[in-house]
Amino acid sequence: MQKKNRAETFHTPKTFPLSAEKLSEVIKKFPTPFHLYDEKTIRENFRRLREAFSWAPEFREHFAVKATPNPAIVKILADDGAGTDCSSIAELFISERAGVTGEKIMLTSNDTPAEEFQKAIELGAIINLDDITHVEYLEKNAGMPACLSFRYNPADIMNDGNDIIGRPAEAKYGLTREQIFEGYELALNKGVKRFGLHTMIASNERKAETFIYTGRIMFELAAEIKKRLGINFEFINLGGGIGIPYRPDEKPVNLQKVGEGIRNLYNEILIPAGMEKIRIATESGRAMTGNAGWLVSTVLHEKNTYKNYIGLDSCMANLMRPALYGAYHHITVVGKENEPQDQIYDVTGSLCENNDKFAIDRNLPKIDTGDIVIIHDTGAHGHAMGFNYNGKLRSAELLLRENGELEMIRRAETLDDYFATLNF
Repeated sequence: MQKKNRAETFHTPKTFPLSAEKLSEVIKKFPTPFHLYDEKTIRENFRRLREAFSWAPEFREHFAVKATPNPAIVKILADDGAGTDCSSIAELFISERAGVTGEKIMLTSNDTPAEEFQKAIELGAIINLDDITHVEYLEKNAGMPACLSFRYNPADIMNDGNDIIGRPAEAKYGLTREQIFEGYELALNKGVKRFGLHTMIASNERKAETFIYTGRIMFELAAEIKKRLGINFEFINLGGGIGIPYRPDEKPVNLQKVGEGIRNLYNEILIPAGMEKIRIATESGRAMTGNAGWLVSTVLHEKNTYKNYIGLDSCMANLMRPALYGAYHHITVVGKENEPQDQIYDVTGSLCENNDKFAIDRNLPKIDTGDIVIIHDTGAHGHAMGFNYNGKLRSAELLLRENGELEMIRRAETLDDYFATLNF
């Protein structure tokens, strides 16, 4: 008898690394709201990625500093061998403070001013150019780097878009295929001897096929560039975009499947092209720290009008993703994790903006004023996207070390900080 096909179901538990008792003690010392990060989870995330590419002659993760721009976080990953992906002078300084220098840094250019190129050259970073006109600008303002790459935008083959990588033609990033060849030839003529190749065409993607397909695009392009220009690439950076299961019923990326798929393409395309020693690189942010962070808040008010609202002491200045993208973040109430979720709430902040909501029509247990609310998976693009609209002050960042100790790695802003830059 043939078995009936059933849709697969998944459950990714949403946990918090502190007990209710321990969290209560922490809040007495560090008032809410604050972001809490877990060192153990960050290290485990990186090691899983590294293991997936352990077959490669060399593998390097350039952690996307923009995701969690704190030297303490960067140093955790650097201790295990990761480099950094930077897109501003502040991120370059964060890398330097965390002990990451030289070609473990990639500056990925994006409408980049001269001083950022100059700092990157000073640090010995790899320069990754986003536009062909930046070659002349870089040479004039900072000089040519020892190692240069270009960012490829594959809209020439994916212009209609699909459910894998969307519409690259609408993105402001990268060079066209024609410009890629022109850019490398121009750099050769300016005396650059060492090269890499880069792309970034996914974001928060959880399908392994996306990253394997990216590998095919890039490996075939690298082989064609070598054939036409004689360039032997030192690395191919496949970008980031590895997603995480924000919802409990979502499946995480199968990194082993990604790694094996890229390995097969490496053997199929690069080795026959005489490129058997190329370093594989990635630039993950969310995949390293996303599920290793939580926003901890206290319930200030409950409002019942046309809807039922729960007002927190945090707002979109602490976590912008739900308002900006309509993104889902799981919410639990400390001590009520196992109670029936038989209430429907909008969970809000205090900004004078109606989109200042962490959740809309969310099923949750009965919530009372003073309850502690945990917003999950805020370790990437959470605190980093904070702002001061309405005079809101950005919260502290805490780090739970592997030995159980809790460390403040960024203090909360004060009113003195807010007024410090005013000439008044």
